[in-house]
Amino acid sequence: MQTIFLTGIKQMELGNSPNPEINHPGEVIIKILAVGVCGSDVHYYSEGKIGSQVVKYPFAVGHECSGEIVAVGKEVTNVKVGDLVVVEPSVHCGVCDQCLSGRPHTCRNVLFLGCPGQLDGCLSEYIKMPAKNCFPVTGNLKPVEAALVEPLTIGVYAVKLAEINNKAQATGIFGAGPIGLSVLLNLLARGIKNTAIFQPLEYRRQKATQLGARYTTDPSCEDIFSFVREKEPLLLDTVFEASGEQAAVDNAIKILKPGGKLVLIGIPPSAKYIFDMDLLRRKEITIINVRRQNYCVEEAISLIQSGKADMAKMVTHFFPLKQTPAAFDIVEGYKDGVIKAMIML
Repeated sequence: MQTIFLTGIKQMELGNSPNPEINHPGEVIIKILAVGVCGSDVHYYSEGKIGSQVVKYPFAVGHECSGEIVAVGKEVTNVKVGDLVVVEPSVHCGVCDQCLSGRPHTCRNVLFLGCPGQLDGCLSEYIKMPAKNCFPVTGNLKPVEAALVEPLTIGVYAVKLAEINNKAQATGIFGAGPIGLSVLLNLLARGIKNTAIFQPLEYRRQKATQLGARYTTDPSCEDIFSFVREKEPLLLDTVFEASGEQAAVDNAIKILKPGGKLVLIGIPPSAKYIFDMDLLRRKEITIINVRRQNYCVEEAISLIQSGKADMAKMVTHFFPLKQTPAAFDIVEGYKDGVIKAMIML
């Protein structure tokens, strides 16, 4: 079968790999139909690593996908051949302390699609997965919508962790890429409408406005503290950082009110942030880290199916599998007005 491999920094090739086979009665084979290019995939493409997770070439990336079930193990009951499925890319063991305490997303033995040293990615014609990682959506979602469930789950989980109990709260999001916009759509779906978007790229600010952001600005040009204080004299209750930029963290701490919450989603290139502990401590800011998602797939499916989160509106580009290198180049360079690029098989 055809598979896209990373072969070096900013280098990809279309090659061949063996067709997957069922080795366990709980496994399924999936014919991939749509794959989203994620920011974490781009880190592996442009830097060859995310923190301690270092690529060994050649390596297949990709984890946001949907597909059709083409074979099932004899113990599989939740899906059948022909089903269109959403794929949850994180395979947990189910027996470690984290899994048993309701935290499969931090499983001690986790295997993640397209993560170095774990599982080959889904930029391939077929993949094998445990059936428990597959959610049937036949007749409810289209393949592109189904592939967009995975990034939406990150937004669902981030908003859940923030525990925003008052719909009138003032919130902010740094970054209007797919994850930042996923957070925005989740806030809006929950009736939280007073949300600011901080994004340097004008076309992404425009998209955020179209989706329902109350106001937007370019954080590289504005005095963010003065800008926010004019809109919200008491400053913001919760800020979601989805850009992975140190400057965003610095600004977020400044514009949060005392007792506010900083929710970290973005991945910084250096895998490190520096915090102004004087200001952080005096304001008693709570920092919340988001690790992928935890039990949010079904809610994300429901949000897209109901129309409350129209993820398809952020898709700007489509590519066939053989043009995956061009897709990654456009996303990595923020070219051609890209927000979300999809690979169609």
